[in-house]
Amino acid sequence: MTDNKEMLKGFTDHSYGPWKKQKDWKAPVCVAKAEGVHLYDEDGKPYIDFSSQFMCSNLGHGNKAIIDAIHRQADELVYVAPVFAHKSGERATAALMSVMPEGLNKFFFSTSGSLANESAVQIIRQCMSPSHKIIARYHSYHGGTASGMTLTGGPRHRFAERDRYGIEGVIFAPDAYCYRCPFGQKYPECNIRCAEYVDHMIKEEGNVAAVFIEPVVGTNGKQVPPPEYLPRLRQICDENGVLLVVDEVMSGWYRTGPAFAVDNWKVKPDILTTAKGCTGSYTPVGITATGGKVTDYYEDNMIYFGFTYTMHPLMMAAIPAAISEYSKLQASGILTRVSKYLQMRLYELQERHECIGDVRGIGHFWALELVKNRKTRELFNVKADKFYKKLLADRIAAEALKKGMFIMSWYDHLTVAPPLIITEEEVDEGIKILDEVLEIADKEVEHTGIPGSRSSEEFIKSLPL
Repeated sequence: MTDNKEMLKGFTDHSYGPWKKQKDWKAPVCVAKAEGVHLYDEDGKPYIDFSSQFMCSNLGHGNKAIIDAIHRQADELVYVAPVFAHKSGERATAALMSVMPEGLNKFFFSTSGSLANESAVQIIRQCMSPSHKIIARYHSYHGGTASGMTLTGGPRHRFAERDRYGIEGVIFAPDAYCYRCPFGQKYPECNIRCAEYVDHMIKEEGNVAAVFIEPVVGTNGKQVPPPEYLPRLRQICDENGVLLVVDEVMSGWYRTGPAFAVDNWKVKPDILTTAKGCTGSYTPVGITATGGKVTDYYEDNMIYFGFTYTMHPLMMAAIPAAISEYSKLQASGILTRVSKYLQMRLYELQERHECIGDVRGIGHFWALELVKNRKTRELFNVKADKFYKKLLADRIAAEALKKGMFIMSWYDHLTVAPPLIITEEEVDEGIKILDEVLEIADKEVEHTGIPGSRSSEEFIKSLPL
């Protein structure tokens, strides 16, 4: 449609597209509506949403219960300054208390996951002073603010470092990345060296205030840690008087099975940050949850940061409605049933496509790592290519969109993280398109005849899913 093309051009000509050169900013589709697990363009063509947009539309699109809650709040009270109490805030905090890990009993509200992490850094630096160093990991993503970019171990970190607008005192630890173990070890003979090395770092560095991690890595690979990793990390932090901070912006809200990924290992963090799924992305909310000594610190000390939209009534209205919808989903049994089916179908894909080196994930949170050579595990693209070269994964995602599926691509993998409401039949719809577009990568592999790795599978079997 000519009008549609003109509208798209007008939009992209006068708005900044994030994370790209603006000459490359061309919106591929104008989304007219969304319902369930599908988006629809102006012509009514459906696109199955196989990554929940940015791993955030956990409850799918068009959820009436959440939309109605937002409408009711708009009629009642749209905005007051965060110095006032209101019913929307009370309902939201009560609902959060029903699902948060034990001990997290106080919440700072912002408007995104990036700001939730920015707020966490402010809290760490205030309540742990004079200790100030923060240990993050090389395969991580913590947001687009100055602190978030600095904490991020992925390609985005390089811009914060290059342009010198990041924060000081951030150091990086190796990941729990069993497919490409940084120590050249194999689980379980490794004795979880990736965790033990963090203990070494804390003792050698000094002045470490916090360890800041994604329990299951999001953007940078969907890496599921071995069963012993997080409990040992909790123990290391306790032994060294260091805070354990978990970023559950992507891995939270039943994405990995339970309400939060740390619940898989019964680990209680000192600070938990989240956003995205707390409202199903129907309104923008970020949450920084604290407990124990962090909460106690602020009884007699000022929290010297805040935002105009902190505890915005309209934003907060979606939280209890979303939590109620998650409760219904969990009670229905669909989460466990379909996550197992999704896992099976992804392993079947690996058997058919030599370009898939590793299938890893948990729940509704998976990655297909693309390799040129299964024996050497050589990637088609590496971290340094992101933002500078045309990526094979992007080509695959673009072809998938043409065929009616939205899937997130990164420099080394595709993200399979559909809405939690997805059915087996809808999983099959997405897998069929993936099966077709992965042929693009298969044509460029160096054939070895070596089966793909299933390094995550043994860990999944030990989890209570």
